[in-house]
Amino acid sequence: MHWQDVTTRWNDNDQYGHLNNVVHHAIMDTVVNRWMIENGCLDPHGGDTVGLVIEVNCEYKAQAGFPDVVSAGLRVGELGTSSVRFEVGLYRGDGELFFTGQFVQAFVDRATEDTVPIEGERRAALEGLQVRTAPTG
Repeated sequence: MHWQDVTTRWNDNDQYGHLNNVVHHAIMDTVVNRWMIENGCLDPHGGDTVGLVIEVNCEYKAQAGFPDVVSAGLRVGELGTSSVRFEVGLYRGDGELFFTGQFVQAFVDRATEDTVPIEGERRAALEGLQVRTAPTG
């Protein structure tokens, strides 16, 4: 599990005084891509391979809003041949989980947008973030 804090901004609140629904998605996108850049999985400016979002799902569980500092928990729920499902939980400063989301990216060739296999250091980094299940028996 990777943890990252994200500071909310004044303009993140909607007219009801809580985070607008698009902000949750922006935080999720930022946390995923920042982790990928910092772990050598993505070079957004010069890499031959990029991750394109192909699916997003979420569940709103409680309210949050400015000036909350959001703690985002990130893990890999499923790692395929050319795609990865990231799972994100967003927590308020008081520890309450207020949002869960899944973010699926397919890795593609930047020029052709043909899918490419997840291999080498990228696969190793993603495997390190993968959910581990306890043995049964």
